[in-house]
Amino acid sequence: MSKKQIDLRKYAAQTKNRLVWVGLGLIGLFGILLILLTYGTPAAGCGAAIFFGALLPVGLIVLFLRFLQWIVDRSGRNDR
Repeated sequence: MSKKQIDLRKYAAQTKNRLVWVGLGLIGLFGILLILLTYGTPAAGCGAAIFFGALLPVGLIVLFLRFLQWIVDRSGRNDR
């Protein structure tokens, strides 16, 4: 009976990705919640807008890097 091989690099990348998303979600949730409790709803709305506005360039950079990785994968010249 043969066991299926597990790609640990893929597993590590998936785990890291999940940790980043959960961390950002917790920071956003608790940050906005603390602003809401301290300063009220309008300030929490502004805090949420600033938080998501700050994530926009990060998301665009990540999308661009994934696009470049897709191009490299399709070209067949990936040295990994």
